[in-house]
Amino acid sequence: MDEILRQVTLVLRGMWKYHWLGLLCAWVVALVGVAVVFRIPDRYEASARIYVDTQSILKPLMQGLAIEPNMDQQIMILSRTLISRPNVEKLVRMADLDLNVNNKADMETLIDDLMKTLTIKSTSRDNLYTLAYTDPQPDRARRVVQSLVSIFVESSLGNKRKDSDSAKKFIDDQILVYQKKLEDAENRLKEFKLRNISTQTGGGKDYFGRLSEIGEELERAKLELREAENSRDALKAQLAGEVPLLSDEASENAKSLSVPEIDGRIDAMKRNLDGLLQRYTDRHPDVVGARRMIRELEEQKREELAARKKAAGSNPAVAANTNPVYQQLKVSLAETEASVASLRTRVLEYQNRYNQLKDSMKMIPQIEAELVQLNRDYDIHKKQYESLVARRESATISGEMDASTAAVDFRLIDPPRVGSKPVYPNRLVMLPMTLLLALAAGFFFPFAASQLRPVFFDARALREMSGLPLLGVVSRKLSEADALREKNLLRLFVVGALALVAAYGAGMALLIYLSARTA
Repeated sequence: MDEILRQVTLVLRGMWKYHWLGLLCAWVVALVGVAVVFRIPDRYEASARIYVDTQSILKPLMQGLAIEPNMDQQIMILSRTLISRPNVEKLVRMADLDLNVNNKADMETLIDDLMKTLTIKSTSRDNLYTLAYTDPQPDRARRVVQSLVSIFVESSLGNKRKDSDSAKKFIDDQILVYQKKLEDAENRLKEFKLRNISTQTGGGKDYFGRLSEIGEELERAKLELREAENSRDALKAQLAGEVPLLSDEASENAKSLSVPEIDGRIDAMKRNLDGLLQRYTDRHPDVVGARRMIRELEEQKREELAARKKAAGSNPAVAANTNPVYQQLKVSLAETEASVASLRTRVLEYQNRYNQLKDSMKMIPQIEAELVQLNRDYDIHKKQYESLVARRESATISGEMDASTAAVDFRLIDPPRVGSKPVYPNRLVMLPMTLLLALAAGFFFPFAASQLRPVFFDARALREMSGLPLLGVVSRKLSEADALREKNLLRLFVVGALALVAAYGAGMALLIYLSARTA
């Protein structure tokens, strides 16, 4: 620690040797710094605040019908890309900044300066944007901000309309492309069906389903044919065992059985009589009437049978062939024979169809595969086409909605204005910095001079530096006149240093007073 203090003391003694140089450098740097600060031209800032309202009342009403772009993101991107060279060139013309521009180089310099100076600040949460520009001329700064506000609003609306038109044109082009693809696919499908019309199936069944269905129909027809043949054989057997001619007694019995209409009426009247006897007595008029009707019907039946018997006696040949069972069997056999013939024709037809489909089995899978491929492409193209048509309608509704009411509302919260005080330079901050710079120069130059031209202030430092033995040290004693002169010089140095600080203090006080007065 003692060694460090000794080294610091030696450095300070070396710097004190050049303290007048340090004071001079401090004054020079201070004067130059103050001159530079006050020669910096004042710059005034013009600013404007814009609120972008992207929450339209039509959004919830048209949800699902119209395309809803992310307006917040679009406005944010626009704010970040607004300060571009084309927009700045347009800004130069709108604000009349090119009146004093004589050549292309000056124009490029002006555009570069504007791109560096223009600022757009936003708070993404509130959609509030601040447009600012600084310039030595307040009126020009206000014109620039006013033009920038106009470009900001126009760029948003223009880009939106341009994007909407471009999107609709692209969708229309794609719809035409897919419409052409659908027409080509439909023509190919039509040609394919015409080319393979003999192999087409109906009812939504494929070839193998149709083959299975015809096979089932064939088996069913064969079963019905076997049933009909068995029924026919049974009828033939019964017909072979039945006697076609009847005896007298059998003929009489047959004749008695040959009046079905009268027997039916008699049976009905008897059932009616049984019902009446359950409710009434034998002397009831309805019971008496029913018995009378039964007697009359029985009498009518006897007369009919007598007439038949008389007719059989006069023509025995006819009576011999009046066996009703034999006649009924012959009729049933004829009907069964007709049914067997019809079923044989049906079985033959189904068998031919089945054989044709079975012979075409090798060709049908390839045809069905081609049909599936054609339908697959058609379904994909149709789905894309319908989706594009729906999107075009949404884009049309969105365009009409934008035309009827603005989806984005720009509200100028604060119009372009310029403050009365310059925003740059801030001399109240820069002047103390020049004082610190002057003090730093006052310390740096003596230190540099002491290091360039070192001086030994004690014997130890000389012995350590030279490495030679030191025999002795000769001291110098100041006279009273020299001591007085040294004191006067010290006072003068202190006065010079304090004068530097006091001058800065007075200047700062005067500057603060003038700033407060102009406020």
